[in-house]
Amino acid sequence: EVQVAESGGGLVEAGGSLRLSCVVSISNFDEYGVGWWRQTTGNEREGVSCIKWGGTSTTYADSVKGRFTITRDNAKNTAYLQMNDLNTEDTGTYYCAPDLSFPCTARRFDALGAWGKGTVVNVSS
Repeated sequence: EVQVAESGGGLVEAGGSLRLSCVVSISNFDEYGVGWWRQTTGNEREGVSCIKWGGTSTTYADSVKGRFTITRDNAKNTAYLQMNDLNTEDTGTYYCAPDLSFPCTARRFDALGAWGKGTVVNVSS
């Protein structure tokens, strides 16, 4: 059973930064990509960023390009999302999901209903 634990969210002023962490409890973490997703009130979950299993390739939503950076540390079974120059539209609950697809789809993870609790990011103006 795959489990994820997101952390690092909080309240920050516009223009500020946060670093999110995602710990994935699987033995072969280095065979999975990792995606970051977010959900805002009244909207469906949307993809933010994805990193391939080897960390050599990444994707970003247009809205976060140039501001967010995704990385991973396979030795720690952890992926990170560095978020800079935050704005109020970045407010939401952020989730991560291991993924065998690249770009990330979270299709299998979603079918398993394995989403974690997420971490809340609140950006004030």
